[in-house]
Amino acid sequence: MSVEDGGVPGLGRPRKARWTLMLLLSTAMYGAHAPLLALCHVDGRVPFRPSSAVLLTELTKLLLCALSLLVGWQAWPQGTPPWRQAAPFALSALLYGANNNLVIYLQRYMDPSTYQVLSNLKIGSTALFYCLCLQHRLSARQGLALLLLMAAGASCYAAGGLQDPGTTLPGPPSAAATSPMPLHITPLGLLLLILYCLISGLSSVYTELLMKRQRLPLALQNLFLYSFGVLLNLGLHAGGGPGPGLLEGFSGWMALVVLSQALNGLLMSAVMKHGSSITRLFVVSCSLVVNAVLSAALLRLQLTAAFFLATLLIGLAVRLYYGSR
Repeated sequence: MSVEDGGVPGLGRPRKARWTLMLLLSTAMYGAHAPLLALCHVDGRVPFRPSSAVLLTELTKLLLCALSLLVGWQAWPQGTPPWRQAAPFALSALLYGANNNLVIYLQRYMDPSTYQVLSNLKIGSTALFYCLCLQHRLSARQGLALLLLMAAGASCYAAGGLQDPGTTLPGPPSAAATSPMPLHITPLGLLLLILYCLISGLSSVYTELLMKRQRLPLALQNLFLYSFGVLLNLGLHAGGGPGPGLLEGFSGWMALVVLSQALNGLLMSAVMKHGSSITRLFVVSCSLVVNAVLSAALLRLQLTAAFFLATLLIGLAVRLYYGSR
């Protein structure tokens, strides 16, 4: 398995085991994100500002990177640190920041189900930029695997991979049941969604290209990236108008969300440097299975046949892309 295929060449058995463990941990943390956020709700609402969670997550990443360099977990480069190589990471931080904010604005112009289905187009945009920027050609088998990956996410969300058991209980129908939100998307919403998918693919591939071209320790590259990320999100938080304070409404569950997302960000940066953006797509898609299982266990949501179909499609996609040819 080569780097272009999403793996790491020449891995011995111990390193291959560590790489597999890292991918499994990242998949688990991606999948746990939404259920953990649901556990943070108070009276059905998020008690903190979303910008606070994003800012604290970026700050935690930055501190962990600085700590790894200070204690020698990763070697500091010889001589004066090449700070001029930090500048390109400003674009990465800007692209990621734009993407995170687009996710919020998109909800105004379409229903959640439509967003979840159509946002799977970012798999295609990532593959497109991956081929154009890294000059790697996907085989027909790999292309089919990515199509199956898109179909897995679309089928699960479109058909309702999870169902709230409360909707099946007898009694008077709720307001949500009597007037459900219709499937819809406005022309502006469609335009913003296309922009979101393009930025998502570009940000992932650009960051991968940057990390692989620079001969710098990963921790130092992350230090550059998250420094810009903290500055950007600090500005967004400060300019967001009045609201709860930075730590107001936080709980133990929220601290776990911030820590898990920070660790997951560091794991994903290792995937980008030593693996590929395509591997990241498979991690995110496989996290759908973890998300559904945790939602069923913690939030009492019922798995439907669509979930099992999506799981089958994801497994087939992994086998097609990474299996022996």
